[in-house]
Amino acid sequence: MPQKVETVAVLGASPKPDRYSNQAVRLLLEQGHRVIPIHPAIREIEGLQVAASLSDLSGKVDTLTVYVSPAISSRLMSEILHLKLGRVIFNPGSENPKLRAALARAGVHTEEACTLVLLNTGQF
Repeated sequence: MPQKVETVAVLGASPKPDRYSNQAVRLLLEQGHRVIPIHPAIREIEGLQVAASLSDLSGKVDTLTVYVSPAISSRLMSEILHLKLGRVIFNPGSENPKLRAALARAGVHTEEACTLVLLNTGQF
């Protein structure tokens, strides 16, 4: 059964192939998703134009997958809450209980999970 194509923003995307965020970008692309890497200092990752910030995103984002520390995501909380998000995945090391609670209050589904595992096991 083909899975639903989603628009997925990757917060903390890296151009380095050994980084999990880069591997997620590649696997999301391979599985047919629309991917928006987000990084303030990089312009292109895996052939995709990179958004410098969350405020550069427009339209609905089905999933925001987080690869930044809680200190960084806490600074971005208001921007994250203003997005039209379906869900947020906190990858290992990015867990942020305060942000997760704020998202829950806003009606956004959150998961503490590894995007790569979800993709590789058909649970994305």
